[in-house]
Amino acid sequence: MSDYPQRLLKTSLAIFFSALGLTAAHARDLVIAMPNWPSGQGTANVLKLAIKKEFGLDADVREMGTLIAFAGLNTGEVNIHPEVWLPNLDNLVDKYVKKAGTVALSPVGVPAWQGICANRMAADKYGIKDIADLSDPKKTAALDTDGDGKGEMWIGAQTWSSTPIEQVRANSYGYARNLTLLEAPEDVGMAAVDVAEATGRPIVFACYAPHYVFQLHDIVRLKEPAHDPAKWKIILPSEDPLWLSKSSAPVAWDTARYYIAYAASLKKTHPDLAAFLDRVEMKPEDSTAMSYAIQVERKDPYKVAEEWVAKNGNRVDGWAKP
Repeated sequence: MSDYPQRLLKTSLAIFFSALGLTAAHARDLVIAMPNWPSGQGTANVLKLAIKKEFGLDADVREMGTLIAFAGLNTGEVNIHPEVWLPNLDNLVDKYVKKAGTVALSPVGVPAWQGICANRMAADKYGIKDIADLSDPKKTAALDTDGDGKGEMWIGAQTWSSTPIEQVRANSYGYARNLTLLEAPEDVGMAAVDVAEATGRPIVFACYAPHYVFQLHDIVRLKEPAHDPAKWKIILPSEDPLWLSKSSAPVAWDTARYYIAYAASLKKTHPDLAAFLDRVEMKPEDSTAMSYAIQVERKDPYKVAEEWVAKNGNRVDGWAKP
């Protein structure tokens, strides 16, 4: 007798249970996009726990790039993004928030800044204190770690919206000619800072605040010409293949803030949750403490968020109240 019916049954059952497993794996009420920088990882998990605490909703925290996250917010496949930095993502906010209306932005932002930093060795011994100093090959030669005669500078992770802007700034200021611009995950960039501090070497790197590195080391922000909107012309790689040659930014970043973004459809499906997200107010010191715990103390982001919510239960409850 043929064993075909038995094999067919086994195959059908395998498909059935696979489908059940797939359903269970995605049986979450919400999806929270998690960026790959530590404060964003902490905040994503704080939101997961706070939403469960206040509304009884389960959220799946998934690491993804910002472009993918915004595409998901646009379609409703992603519900929340914990840290949307402006002006870095002005183009996406203009497209999805202002024009399409498919994404909403919380009115409460966290104050921040972005720029170029040096350790104390680079600033005091080698005189790298101003952005103009990076165009002096005699000074930047001290930043050479691979012996090719050019210094190196980490400008951010490949997936960050700020990284191509830092490429534009390097071209506009002119220091791209005598510095090798490195793109790597943040933990790699910060490890280089740790090594430079431990070995007494100078280092210059892209920086932002709030960030734990300012608690860990003596870091100096380089001076720059004040931000001038008329001189800030940024075209991103996703907008034009000739983005770098068409962009210019020989001035400092504008004042930065970052916000929670969420799918505008939440205002209809979960209006109480949307109102909650509009009231969430994280502080710079929250982001610094969480990023320090995650990156320096190597704690799991979920555990860090658990500790934070346990200590700040009254704040979380307050966000849920009209």
